Amino acid sequence: MNYHWSLNELYEGFDSEAFLSDLKKADALLKTLDESSKSLKDTFSMEQYFKATESFEATIQKLYSFCNLTFSTDTKHEDALKYMDKVMTLYQNASVLRTRLTAFLSTVADLDVLISPSEYLKSIEFIILEEKEQSAHILSEAEERIASKLSLTGSYAWETLQSKLTSTLTADVKRNGTTETLPIASVRNMAYDADATVRKSAYEAEIKAYEKIDEAVALSLNSIKGEVITMSALRGYDSPLARTLSASRMTEKTLNAMLNAMKNYLPDFHRYLQTKAKLMGHENGLPFYDLFAPVGTASRKYSYEEGCDFVLKNFRTFSDKLYQSAKDAMDKSWIDVKPREGKVNGAFCSDQHSIGEFRVMLNYTGNLSDVTTLAHELGHGYHAMCAMQENILMINAPMPLAETASTFCETIVNNAVLKEATTSEKMTILENSLQDATQVICDIYSRYLFESQLFENRGDHPLSVDELKNIMLDAQMTAYGDGLDPEIRHPYMWLIKPHYYSAGLNFYNFPYAFGLLFAKGLYAKYLDSPEYFVKHYDTLLAAAGKMKVIDVCKIMDIDVESEAFWNTSLEIIKEDIETFIALAEDTLNH
Repeated sequence: MNYHWSLNELYEGFDSEAFLSDLKKADALLKTLDESSKSLKDTFSMEQYFKATESFEATIQKLYSFCNLTFSTDTKHEDALKYMDKVMTLYQNASVLRTRLTAFLSTVADLDVLISPSEYLKSIEFIILEEKEQSAHILSEAEERIASKLSLTGSYAWETLQSKLTSTLTADVKRNGTTETLPIASVRNMAYDADATVRKSAYEAEIKAYEKIDEAVALSLNSIKGEVITMSALRGYDSPLARTLSASRMTEKTLNAMLNAMKNYLPDFHRYLQTKAKLMGHENGLPFYDLFAPVGTASRKYSYEEGCDFVLKNFRTFSDKLYQSAKDAMDKSWIDVKPREGKVNGAFCSDQHSIGEFRVMLNYTGNLSDVTTLAHELGHGYHAMCAMQENILMINAPMPLAETASTFCETIVNNAVLKEATTSEKMTILENSLQDATQVICDIYSRYLFESQLFENRGDHPLSVDELKNIMLDAQMTAYGDGLDPEIRHPYMWLIKPHYYSAGLNFYNFPYAFGLLFAKGLYAKYLDSPEYFVKHYDTLLAAAGKMKVIDVCKIMDIDVESEAFWNTSLEIIKEDIETFIALAEDTLNH
């Protein structure tokens, strides 16, 4: 089993004939797109414009993926950085041309008259209507061109800096009587170590390491968010959040219904944390360094091969199609597995629509949470495979729905194994599941609060490192309550999370909560009618890029603007909390 992904299916290298040819092709397609955007006037010219856009998107995504995937596992790769900048410039130039499309669409009184004569345009009608809606937020062509060029040396450059600083950061950790210098990703993974002294030492080393780069990363964050505030106002949005909701194809009513339900159930998550604290021997809530501590006697390590077998076995309980999608990824070297110096932190899945595949990056060290992450990212991959037959212009699911399949796959793995677990295993598995759920409810809520306050303050002044730390600590106090030790929280959580550093992905926090709770609700429906659900589930995933969120959810008869739906999903997690507490009390009493 190969631990490094293969990118040869994209290109064999930056000096390969195929890569250099596609780079020239993208440039030529951009010129075609430029010309077609100047000629928009009727059905035929619209067809020509969107077909040119489709070809350009397919080529540029393939080029960017190769650059980004290479950079993700080797942030010192000079060619990856050089060509990524070239590709991004092409992409930014193309995005400017949208102003001509939106300007034209704004003059069309009846779009149906324009679209109906063309089967091709009817097939992408949702995208065309969405472009017309966005016309109110597009600047003039000259302004868009300036904004695009400035973002390359502005927010995009600051994002790259944060990524490079954090991925190359090392920390000195005391373990087994010696001090080791390790990549920060490896140090963070020690939070799952069975040895309490290792967890505490790693936490202290991590916090100390961040002090070496906190001023530079704070400058990055301030610069990115300052640009976002400016551009949101220029585009006529009430706030960056309003812009995110629009891009998410999600109503504010849906967000508020979900957040209100989450707030109402926070005390249940606090009880879980307090119970875990007692199991760990803490009386004042859980110190942050024990947040991910393994619980129970079944906290064994999983080799990567064992983790793969574990996931495949449980995926097969759902469908052969899901099983085969995951097995292909494992067998065909679509996954980059282990942490190493120069590799970025975290995990992600990258859709490779041009070659009908996907790629998954992990930082796998063998904890049960790593197995869950494997299932999560393979869920993203399955979502991508379900949408492979869609037009490339119709595959971009909004952030809330983008987390649905991944979280659903986590639920499959956890629930399937719980059915056959012993009491000690059940406690470990439940704790791992609740650990993840607490991250998605409490931690995500804290990130939402932090980013909301960050934007509010940044509108007045750049924030110092101390201000950022204090806002994060306050947000954690509100979200975690007395479940977390007030003296031992994580003031630097804003520094390490890449979600804050993309100018195009603001508030990339609440979509995770949406994904978890929507997946829980979906899983309940799956248990009620497995055959019907499996048949329609793929339809829902394929539709995620071509409908509003509320309409996609209606495929499964779910009303996401109703707080009642979110309560139902949270009740499922509450049941797990009650079971865990009962098991823990038995352990404490014996």
